[in-house]
Amino acid sequence: MYFYEIHESDDDDVGAAVLLGHAERFEPFEFFALVKKARTLLLGAFEEDSLAEAIATELERTAGFLHVTDERLVASVSVGLTDADTFLVTEDDDERAVYLSADEDDG
Repeated sequence: MYFYEIHESDDDDVGAAVLLGHAERFEPFEFFALVKKARTLLLGAFEEDSLAEAIATELERTAGFLHVTDERLVASVSVGLTDADTFLVTEDDDERAVYLSADEDDG
């Protein structure tokens, strides 16, 4: 599996990035051409929150890419140097839950 990224920035320099996966390895200029073609098709009318997401969805539909979205996220783990800084994070219906274990002595 090979991975590709599309970045988008707005006027406030706040950027968005989406990830795509594909079983085939495309040369960078080939991928660029696919993105430009999708951008031209979608510019001015798309339902997604951003142009980058719309392009990723279009490439999934037309070119066999896998658009890596939050809906496909199965598990998220935050890691740190201590056990307390390492925990499971899950997302359900726009809410995030954090699972922690604590010793009863800790209060």
